[in-house]
Amino acid sequence: MKVLVVGSGGREHALAWKLRQSSRVSRVYCAPGNAGTADEGTNVDIAATDIERLVRFAKSEGIDLTVVGPEAPLVAGIVDAFQDAGLTIFGPTAAAARLEGSKSFAKQIMRRANVPTADFRTFDDPEAAAAFLQSREDQPWVVKADGLAAGKGVTVCRDRAEALQAVRRALVEGAFGEAGRTVVIEECLQGEEASILAIVDGTTIVPLESSQDHKRAYDGDRGPNTGGMGAYSPCPLIDDATMDEIAGRILVPTVHAMREAGTPFRGVLYAGLMMTGQGPKVLEFNVRFGDPEAQPVLMRLQSDLLPVLEAAARGRLADAAALRWDPRPAVCVVMASEGYPGAYETGFPIRGLEEAARLPNVKVFHAGTARRNGEIVTAGGRVLGVTALGEDLADAKLQAYRAVKCIRWKGAWCRKDISDKARKWL
Repeated sequence: MKVLVVGSGGREHALAWKLRQSSRVSRVYCAPGNAGTADEGTNVDIAATDIERLVRFAKSEGIDLTVVGPEAPLVAGIVDAFQDAGLTIFGPTAAAARLEGSKSFAKQIMRRANVPTADFRTFDDPEAAAAFLQSREDQPWVVKADGLAAGKGVTVCRDRAEALQAVRRALVEGAFGEAGRTVVIEECLQGEEASILAIVDGTTIVPLESSQDHKRAYDGDRGPNTGGMGAYSPCPLIDDATMDEIAGRILVPTVHAMREAGTPFRGVLYAGLMMTGQGPKVLEFNVRFGDPEAQPVLMRLQSDLLPVLEAAARGRLADAAALRWDPRPAVCVVMASEGYPGAYETGFPIRGLEEAARLPNVKVFHAGTARRNGEIVTAGGRVLGVTALGEDLADAKLQAYRAVKCIRWKGAWCRKDISDKARKWL
């Protein structure tokens, strides 16, 4: 089979790496890919959002299965376009992708399905939003841009004043453009976060192993939010009983509600959860593999990934074999460019990749990289996802940071505490 992976980040490198391992895959293409995906297959110079060209490429090359990594092309309707062209593609339609593309739509689905989540209100009028906040107690709030905002549309506010400022930035100053013309204001949940990814074919649900992301830029969960500075799997907060609760109270009702709404969901349903004193509650839904969660989760997957994605795309997930997992944990440490998540420079040569790759149980997934004049150089904010398996979480962390120490470029940095928060639950 010929497989096309759409996207250019660490998640897409992990998908290409895992799919290439399948005995049924003859060739992997990545559009547009990065310096790492070029080692797994063939990069194609087509942007992930250039849907028309991607359809033409898939038809001309006889692509058997397309796997979409990022959310933007899903929300823009890439699945609909491929299906209209008679092509097999893994991911949700544009209508179903509103679970991520519209925070208000997702909240309405959760309310309809009685899925536990934070109480919320939706506004497109700044005066109405301000009046709502003034009428409530002075407490922490979360203000979310309704649409896609490159991971920057969520503001966690310590009090009413910060919430009013966040509303003004979105609805008056237009900080998030079209994505911020509507905002969702919700109560600020307290607890620990966890990520659950599940493969869905519209009816059948296959949860993957749990993980925990690290969104804040700096050690100790300080600093601004980022796209994710690292992740580990499994998350010790999620035992078998908790996973059953998540499936029964969150995943199953959501998939059922989507089907009842006439927008059946196929693809990856990603539940970002807050583990509260009242049990798991949904912070947000995404409609694709997480990044960097995909890296440690796929590192632990021992099964062939192709059959389960193909079965889900064709609505036959119930026929797929059960997934097998490496019992060892995995830790992914993101190495970033100086200045990220703010302004940063690119084009710096990366050294030590070969040395890191020689370490046992290590895989360096590329994210913001490119090949120029025979060198691999930085080409983004999050540059690498250095991922390692270990006999226990401490061993996986040690091995990941051993690999990190091998790699260098001007301004490279990372968090030093990825997975440390798990110690209090082990």
